[in-house]
Amino acid sequence: MSQGGGGDGVSPGNVPVCYYGAGGRVSASMERRMRAAEVFLRCAACGLAVLAAALLGADRQSRTFFSIHKVARYTDMQSLVILVIASGMVACYSLLQGARCLVSVVRGGILLSRPLAWAIFSCDQVMAYIIIGAVAVAMEAALIGKYGQAEFQWMKTCHLYQRFCTQAGGAVACAIAASANMVGISLLSAFNLFRLYGHGKGGSK
Repeated sequence: MSQGGGGDGVSPGNVPVCYYGAGGRVSASMERRMRAAEVFLRCAACGLAVLAAALLGADRQSRTFFSIHKVARYTDMQSLVILVIASGMVACYSLLQGARCLVSVVRGGILLSRPLAWAIFSCDQVMAYIIIGAVAVAMEAALIGKYGQAEFQWMKTCHLYQRFCTQAGGAVACAIAASANMVGISLLSAFNLFRLYGHGKGGSK
């Protein structure tokens, strides 16, 4: 039960109050759309991260130079190893959070616990920073492999391993898309957290 004369406050129990929009509340349809969007973003981030890790893990190309056989793998570049690890972390995390969101949608529950909202918000932020940082490092290494760095006498290598570089580029593109999804998820979790500190608290307007 709500307390106070305004009807917009937070009760000492667990009455769901959402501070947003006209009248200080989120409509039921808006709440459903937001939850569906969160499920979609988390599932998309999981799928894209898995795809990025799979493309890099399976990426290899062999060449023979003057009777010397050389196989290019993602493990030859530390930046790609970091990207595979980061993508795996984001995929596992997104899978768990996606399952939580799906259960919440099915049961019709609303996140009301501030400590839990803070935990989800913090984890979303950390995961977003991890994947964005890994993508930035991988993109820098990819550009060096594509164009080289004359100032440091670093040779370009993608003209020697074109198929390897093409597949690695696809993996980086998937990781970029996954990082964009994580940014969107972070925005949604920030909204879900800070609406629990709405202006209508206490029943006054």
